[in-house]
Amino acid sequence: MKKIFFIVIVIALVIISSIILLESNQTEPSNLDILKKTMSKKDSASADHSKFAVLQKKFDSPQQVTEACLSCHTERHKEVMRSSHWNWSREQYIEGRGIVNLGKKNAINNFCIGVEGNEKSCGKCHVGFGVSDSVNDNTNAKNIDCMVCHDNTETYAKANEMGGYPDNKLDLSEIARHVGKSKRSNCGVCHFFGGGGNNVKHGDLDKAMFESARDIDVHMDVSGPDLQCAACHVTKKHKMLGRVYSLSSNNQDRSTCEQCHTASPHNETILNEHTVKVACQTCHIPVYAKANSTKMEWDWSTAGKLKDGEPYEEDDSLGNHTYLSIKGTFKWDRNVKPDYIWFNGTAEHYLLGDSIKDTTKPVEINKLNGSYSDRASKIIPVKIHNALQPFDQGTGMLIQPKLFSDNYGEGAFWKDFNWKTAAAEGMKDVNLPFSGKLSFIKTIMYWPVNHMVSTKEKSLQCVDCHTRNNSRLAGLKDFYMPARDYNPIIETGGTAVIILTLLGTAAHGILRIKFSGKRKKQNEK
Repeated sequence: MKKIFFIVIVIALVIISSIILLESNQTEPSNLDILKKTMSKKDSASADHSKFAVLQKKFDSPQQVTEACLSCHTERHKEVMRSSHWNWSREQYIEGRGIVNLGKKNAINNFCIGVEGNEKSCGKCHVGFGVSDSVNDNTNAKNIDCMVCHDNTETYAKANEMGGYPDNKLDLSEIARHVGKSKRSNCGVCHFFGGGGNNVKHGDLDKAMFESARDIDVHMDVSGPDLQCAACHVTKKHKMLGRVYSLSSNNQDRSTCEQCHTASPHNETILNEHTVKVACQTCHIPVYAKANSTKMEWDWSTAGKLKDGEPYEEDDSLGNHTYLSIKGTFKWDRNVKPDYIWFNGTAEHYLLGDSIKDTTKPVEINKLNGSYSDRASKIIPVKIHNALQPFDQGTGMLIQPKLFSDNYGEGAFWKDFNWKTAAAEGMKDVNLPFSGKLSFIKTIMYWPVNHMVSTKEKSLQCVDCHTRNNSRLAGLKDFYMPARDYNPIIETGGTAVIILTLLGTAAHGILRIKFSGKRKKQNEK
């Protein structure tokens, strides 16, 4: 009998397992499955520019290429000239200031500091030609650089210190006949090299991502999804999603993980509940600067030293500049754990001419707003860049020095190595006073970390944050986190609830046993 009972149980288990297996095979595909299928479909070009008659000629200037482009794409120049890539600014609302035009032309940073007065050098990363005297003067549509964003030969390059003009050795005719949708190579040539070198500014934008491996970024992995920048930074009429918060104040037109992954990307409810207050990047980008180092500190006060009357440089074992006569002293780091802050998508900015009232603490160049009590805020990972940069003790303003010029004797620091004349000429270029009292002040900038997404296995686990020992979120003290924090009321209350639950369960069990025994005796009578 026992044998038959055992066989029946085994058969029943096999049947149940088979049903479960069949049902699991018939379940709807997950959001991730659908997303993978969608992203695996590669766009094919809708036009072959190599066959266009208007492009079958020799182009002697880049403006001629633009004219040819506009002969077919008749209204695109209007879209480009309304974009922040062209204007280096956009209309923003800043709390306490109202509506302002905010961008590179009036926002200070703590890398190369500012654009005005240095346009010929900074113009290398502008979508136009002939940026020389002022970024506002470029109103000629023929000066739009179509090739910098649409070259598919991967040979196009801007010349150094030529106001946005391309290298004169390029075959413009060949490039013009091979244009198409923007690729990582188009975006990366500027965005990977911002701040004067590879991965200098952001820390999560690196030339290694031109041909990214899976362990650098799972989305850009060339053997996997191989996503191009525009897959996330979706573009309509040359206006794209995504804003860098060194230059943006409003929570609008952002590029987010939820665009593809939805607000409930996990199978586990508890993880989806975390997304209310924790950004996807916080767990899925545990480190940045994975392939190459990023600049963490910049000390301008040491710039200007010469050897035998000439500028010089010093490098570390990885080839990173630790000192440059033209820029000062640097500190770098690699495989960096981010800092974490609350962020609601809005920011404040130091703008040219602002007076610094408290000089005893570092100046926040771009303060990212947020707090636990703010319902719109989430925890995000950031790179914090520290600097020591020129400051006018007399006016209380950060100084935008004149750094670049073609000739000696024009006050540019990179030519004459004189801080006072560079400060005077630079402030004159932006129509602001200089008292002559030059010193240096500490500043910090926050750079949200959004790229270099890790695999699921290498993402943060619960114990990376929910621990009393080196919690990733140890610096955020405005909320209670289980296992990280100790609160005697909560701990005592929690313990009491557990004990009462166990006692209640035990009492309930004892009473059931007791009363079931009584019922049994009554039934026997």
